Amino acid sequence: MRFIGGKTLIIPYILELIKEKTTDVKSISDVFAGSGVVSREFKNMGYDVISNDLMYFSYVLLRGTVGINSKLEFKNLGISDPIAYLNNLNLENMNLDLANCFIYQNYSPNGGRMYFTEENALRIDFIRIQIENWYEASMINEDEYFYLLTCLIEAVPFVSNITGVYGAYLKHWDKRSLNNLELKNVDLSINGSIGQAYNEDSNKLIENIKTDLAYFDPPYNQRQYLPNYHVLETIAKYDSPRIKGVTGLRDYSEQKSEYCKKDSVFNAFEDLIKRTNSKYIILSYNTEGLLSHDEIISILEKYGKRDTVDYKFIDYRRYKNAHTNKNKNLKEILYFVEKEQLWAEII
Repeated sequence: MRFIGGKTLIIPYILELIKEKTTDVKSISDVFAGSGVVSREFKNMGYDVISNDLMYFSYVLLRGTVGINSKLEFKNLGISDPIAYLNNLNLENMNLDLANCFIYQNYSPNGGRMYFTEENALRIDFIRIQIENWYEASMINEDEYFYLLTCLIEAVPFVSNITGVYGAYLKHWDKRSLNNLELKNVDLSINGSIGQAYNEDSNKLIENIKTDLAYFDPPYNQRQYLPNYHVLETIAKYDSPRIKGVTGLRDYSEQKSEYCKKDSVFNAFEDLIKRTNSKYIILSYNTEGLLSHDEIISILEKYGKRDTVDYKFIDYRRYKNAHTNKNKNLKEILYFVEKEQLWAEII
């Protein structure tokens, strides 16, 4: 799925840096994991992975992929292929109580918004309700529950009437939004490596976990993430929140990141590095970020072993569509440091 600051095409640079700078790395934490694309690749490469994100829909994606460590069987469901079953449902036979269909009532033309066609909105509602009912009836276990939710969340953007994020919807129907919602199976890495997923504040979690390497990809500008993904957050939680405004935005006051605030980002970042229980740290940051290059270097040098701080500038256009980039000087920077002392050794 499309994600602000997505790192799909920068993964080879991250893996190269690990190979060049580290030894005996068997476990990695990724506490700003977003869509989970980097965490998934780490696990696919055989690393034990701890992934985390503050947004619940991101946690669903992490728990339904990285957090699954054994083969899914759906023994208690009585349906051999639940994805095919959900895709083949006939709207006319769904017997839906439309009053309880939150997406249909609020994010389709029926609710005055054009995020989804009415048919796709109803499909989203029914599938989300069906998954919840199966789980509450103990017909699927926790792994199976989050896997099916992941399949739903990953399918939704392909029928969303948006340009890329959910900060606004189009006033005309985009061609792909007219397609029928179709769930697809998601690839899992069942290879002996262990994955865990969390839905916590990164700075609070980091001091309570320990891995050989910590990969950090924090927000870098003043744009809070939740307003751009509020519809996915609501589908994931399905908590019928109070919404407001043209876009039907849910409250996100408890999910604002300190990394998106100029007056708090420096202290938040220093606290993160200080409390990290990993020998190695790799940071991905952007040249238009709130933290300057010199500020980042000063913090890494403060908590890192002497002469271990290193960084590499990567041309933004190497991993982003050049046509979408107005600032041709924009670059991603990968920072590396070996910590002088782990937090657990200090306290």
